[in-house]
Amino acid sequence: MERRPLGRSGIEVSSIGLGTMTWTTDEAGLEDAAAQLQTFVESGGTLVDTADVFGQGASEAAIGQLIGKVVARSEIHIATKAGVRTDGSDRKRDTSRGWLMRCLEHSLRRLGTDYIDLWLLHVYDPDTPIEETMGTLDAAVASGKVRYAGVSNHTGWQTARAMAWQQAWPGRTPIVASEVEYSLLQRGIEREVLPACLAMELGVLAWSPLGRGVLTGKYRYGRPSESRAASAQWARFAATYLDERSAGIVEAVATAADGLGVSPLEVALAWVRDQPGVASAIVGARNATQLRASLAAEQLFLPPEIRLALDDVSAPAVGYPESY
Repeated sequence: MERRPLGRSGIEVSSIGLGTMTWTTDEAGLEDAAAQLQTFVESGGTLVDTADVFGQGASEAAIGQLIGKVVARSEIHIATKAGVRTDGSDRKRDTSRGWLMRCLEHSLRRLGTDYIDLWLLHVYDPDTPIEETMGTLDAAVASGKVRYAGVSNHTGWQTARAMAWQQAWPGRTPIVASEVEYSLLQRGIEREVLPACLAMELGVLAWSPLGRGVLTGKYRYGRPSESRAASAQWARFAATYLDERSAGIVEAVATAADGLGVSPLEVALAWVRDQPGVASAIVGARNATQLRASLAAEQLFLPPEIRLALDDVSAPAVGYPESY
């Protein structure tokens, strides 16, 4: 699998990353996670993405149990996130020093490691001064517990502000990556976030590059009983893109796939993977078989005419001031 620089950092990550949002630590879940991780690493994958709130920490704990058994710690780059509270507090976003350092210690313990390759602010917190949040990233990197820092789900101006703040004084840890949702069904980052990342040389990590599963084409003729849209837990997650506009884009992807003799999944994933600025497209899977289908996209490079056609059919609405 291709390796790409993560922004202006000193590491390279696999062009396809492994998402672990649904991983659990029960016996069946852990067995499935082990099969996915082994398949991923054997295919040349290195970037494993998680967050402290995924499964209330179960995702991180599953990764921790597999390190040393399925894969050596040195073979993967772990990206995790902090800043979201699910402890019943009225405050849902918290990037204060106290909360972040607490989250970091808990993540390290669950992951069973003494360092995190990429630590991301999961959300923007308007209630914490930027100097406090950024100072916490500096302290985490200086301690050796974090190698690199980044942001996630930040707008263009929030991303630029964090980056500029860190560049304003020598010795501050740079922001090297931005993790955001990006797919043919969700191209909103192209208005301001992506231009900011390109201008400041941040590596873009694209989550849900398959449009929350919709771009695989599985919902073209209904909602399969085993799909997320049919699940009480994940129905709202997938339903975001079960609308008329999305259906038209899915049909365009399916048409392109038929012409190329590949699956819609491969077309959708290859489109995101090769967009300017994207360091890695992060895919999740129910099992190793489904993951292999995503990894097959590594062999596909879309012809320019097909890429342009998909660009046209999925173009986001852009107006003032972006188009001024």
